[in-house]
Amino acid sequence: MEAPNVDVQTLLESVRALAPILAEHSAEAEANRRLSKRVVDAMRSADLYRLWKPRAFGGLEADPMTGCKVVTELARTDSAAAWNVQLSNAVELFGPWFSNEGAKDIFGDPNSILAGALNPPRMAVPIDGGFKLTGQTPFCSGVHDAQWVLGLSLILEGSGPRMGPSGQPDVLLTFTPIKDVEIVDTWHTLGMRGTGSHDAKMTDAFVAGRWTAPLAPLEKPGSAYQGALYRMTIWPLVASLAATSLGVALAAIDGLVELANGKTPAYTQRTLRDRDVAQLRVAKAAAIVGSAESYLHQSLAEGWADALAGKMLSLQQKTKIQLATSHAVEASAEAVDLVYSVAGSSSFHQGHRFERCFRDVHTLTQHAFSSAVRLESVGQLLLGLDSDWPFFGF
Repeated sequence: MEAPNVDVQTLLESVRALAPILAEHSAEAEANRRLSKRVVDAMRSADLYRLWKPRAFGGLEADPMTGCKVVTELARTDSAAAWNVQLSNAVELFGPWFSNEGAKDIFGDPNSILAGALNPPRMAVPIDGGFKLTGQTPFCSGVHDAQWVLGLSLILEGSGPRMGPSGQPDVLLTFTPIKDVEIVDTWHTLGMRGTGSHDAKMTDAFVAGRWTAPLAPLEKPGSAYQGALYRMTIWPLVASLAATSLGVALAAIDGLVELANGKTPAYTQRTLRDRDVAQLRVAKAAAIVGSAESYLHQSLAEGWADALAGKMLSLQQKTKIQLATSHAVEASAEAVDLVYSVAGSSSFHQGHRFERCFRDVHTLTQHAFSSAVRLESVGQLLLGLDSDWPFFGF
């Protein structure tokens, strides 16, 4: 059995030490729609982009619960910084699909930052040594700071996609070096503005064959990916999508506690702290977030125990992680709404933490891998039906 090699408390203390820098540059990130270089450099120096990078490449190879705790703590101060750390570490989890040579190229730099998204797929034209890649992928969080950009690609054959033995198109995981990527300014959003989740565009970009891997269930991970973390395949990635939402909800609760001690609502004589409605809703919000976070970490811990024992996740475990993830995102939004409802006029002024928490958490509810629609995908399995969500196969 492999023992975790990372002290979560040390990492969390490092995150808390970064809070002044994150807070100082948070408004700048919102305005510029990307993280400040100082924040990125500080998080890189604190090893936060190495959480799920393999030890063979200078990473921490932390367990999935530790990774989620770090992201949640970051989001308590700055949601955009947390999301981009989460995203880069999530992309690291695709490393096991690649050849040893390709993985070293893409993931081997211990200081690298990764970006990418999976939909829509790009078009890959076979050429000597690899492919020419053309396409435009939205939602590439942190792409300004990345060295490589992940995406899916369809292999073209003649006038259409090449079909595999199953009758479905052949699909590749592909990584493109940032020098061959055009960043298209498209990230104009309600919330999560500081993530810089702009489009990544490629036009006949060369992608070496070793920088590609078939999108298929993982069978034989590369030599750097023999640890328990990688036996969980993409499921720490899925769970970590909820970690930022939980942190945003905790930030809203923190803000209400601070506000309640000093605010007396208009036309009343009692402070907000002394009002029954505030007491009720702050307690309810705390319970909602705490229970959702516990369920998320429990689902991961069960899978982690099997991964430590050399097993891959069962469909039942994947289903539970997906359920816990989507529930945590919904619960976080519910908790923020409770806080928002009692903060009064403090809740809607631009630049106040309540206003940003409200925008951010409701933006986060729309991610395809963690939205309420995925509860339908889980419900299908619970009712004995085939699920419409293909990633349960990975």
